[in-house]
Amino acid sequence: MKAFIKRYRVFLLLFLANIVIGILMPDIGLSSASITIRNLLEMVSIIPPIFILLGLLDVWVDRATMMKYTGKGSGLKGILIAFVLGSAAAGPLYAAFPIAGIMLKKGSSLFNVFIFIGAWSTTKIPMLTFEAANLGFAFTLTRLALSIAGILIIAAATEKALGKEQQKQIYDLNQ
Repeated sequence: MKAFIKRYRVFLLLFLANIVIGILMPDIGLSSASITIRNLLEMVSIIPPIFILLGLLDVWVDRATMMKYTGKGSGLKGILIAFVLGSAAAGPLYAAFPIAGIMLKKGSSLFNVFIFIGAWSTTKIPMLTFEAANLGFAFTLTRLALSIAGILIIAAATEKALGKEQQKQIYDLNQ
């Protein structure tokens, strides 16, 4: 029981806070419960397809192939693959993290995984088409160029900021 409470302490604390808010301010509590239920339903509709794709990725793509194309020393090819994977993806950002975990498990470099997550969050193709249609092509290209530069800088800085031991811990967590 202690392990359960320790593992889910943040969730339990927020759940308790929602109950207290619901008792003290019923309108806000009802609104909070409604938002929570809506978010849970959204997650339930998104997570199963993501896990199916993860299973397929885990089975279909062997470690040597992933290391060859997105591992250390993959160069521009690995960067482009990480950008394309992130940009072509659909769904909220929290769906990217299990995929990033599989990429790490299969031997992708941290740099390319950081690029994948950055691309997922800022360079999705549907978002680009929406921007181009509503804000103009010049705006879309400018924002895309700045986003790509920012992703590369942040990925490099984050990888450099992590020590060898921290990088090893990240890889060990995904084995």
